[in-house]
Amino acid sequence: MNKKEKFNVAIAGATGVVGLEMAKVLQQRDFPVDKLIPLASERSSGKTVTFKGIQVPVRILDENSFKGVDIALFSAGAAVSKKIAPFAAKDGAIVIDNSSAWRMDPAIPLVVPEVNPEEAFKHKGIIANPNCSTIQMVVALKPIHDAAKIKRVVLSTYQSVSGWGKEAVEQLIEETKSIVSRDFKDYANTENVKKVLPAQIAFNVIPHIDAFQDNDYTKEEMKCVNETRKIMKEPELAITATCVRVPVFRCHSEAVNIQTEKKLSAQEAKDILSKAQGVKVIDNPASDTYPLAINADGKDEVFVGRIREDPSVKNGLNLWIVSDNLRKGAALNAVQIAELLIKQ
Repeated sequence: MNKKEKFNVAIAGATGVVGLEMAKVLQQRDFPVDKLIPLASERSSGKTVTFKGIQVPVRILDENSFKGVDIALFSAGAAVSKKIAPFAAKDGAIVIDNSSAWRMDPAIPLVVPEVNPEEAFKHKGIIANPNCSTIQMVVALKPIHDAAKIKRVVLSTYQSVSGWGKEAVEQLIEETKSIVSRDFKDYANTENVKKVLPAQIAFNVIPHIDAFQDNDYTKEEMKCVNETRKIMKEPELAITATCVRVPVFRCHSEAVNIQTEKKLSAQEAKDILSKAQGVKVIDNPASDTYPLAINADGKDEVFVGRIREDPSVKNGLNLWIVSDNLRKGAALNAVQIAELLIKQ
C-alpha cells in the first residue's frame, strides 16, 4: 500500500453480526481510520453504525461505493462478494473478504496472520479471510506442524449459532423461551418459531452446517479440509471433519485429533503452544481448568486445552480448541490482515 497515516475503510455488510464486530475491532485496536464507510443492502437504509461515539450513516452497497476507499472489509455473503469485490479492487481498494467466494481461488491469498502472513503481500486487490472454524484450528496446529509435521487431522466442531447470523441467534432465543414457558413439557415442539437452521437448536445439536455435497460431507466440512490444506501449504494433508451446530450463542469449540511424524509428548505440545502467537493454553485437569465458550466470548486469543496423548495411534495428540467465531474467526482476522498491509 502507499505510505499513509490514516486510511478510508469501508465495511460491506456493516449491519450484520460480523460487520458490526469489524467496526468494534477497528475501534478497539485503534486502527488508523480516516473515514469509516459502512455499506449494506437497501434493507439497512436509514440505519447507522456506531464508531468512536459517532453514529455513521449506512450507505447502499453497490459497484460504485468504493471511490477513495483504501481498505474494504467484506462480510456481505459470497454472491455479493463475487459480484462487487472486483469493482472495489478496480477502484483501488484492497478487499479483505470474509465470505467463501475467493478462498479456493489459486490466485487469491488465503491468510491467517499468525500462520502465513507472507501470503498477504501476494494479493492483486483481493485477500480471502478463511472460514471461522479453519482459522482457530490452524492457529493452534501450525506451531505443532512446524515442530513435528502433522500427518493427519480429525476435526469435530461444536459451532455456535452466531456463525449462521442474527436470525439463528433469534431462533435459539425464541425456541428456548417457548420451551421454558411450557415448563419444559414437550420440549421438542417449537413449530411456532421461525427456523433458519435445519432443525430445532434449543436443547439439541444439529450435525449439519451448510449444504450437503455429493460426497455426503457438508460444505462447511469441506471448507475446513480444503482451506487448511491451502493455508498450511500441505495439499496432501490427510484431514476429515464433522461440523455440528450447538445451542451456544457465541464462540466455536473443536475437538481435534492429530497424528505427527515426529513424536511429541503432551507436555512438549503444551510448551510449544504456550509460546505460540495468538494462542493461550488453559489446561489443568486437576483443577477442572480448560477452555470454555463462555470465557472466550469477546477475547482475541485461540484457547487450547485438554492436551493429551492419544494412545490408539502412533504419535497421536488430542486438543480442545475454543475461540470467538465473530472475532478471531472473522472480524479480528480481517483487521489483522489490514494491519499487516499498512505496516509494510
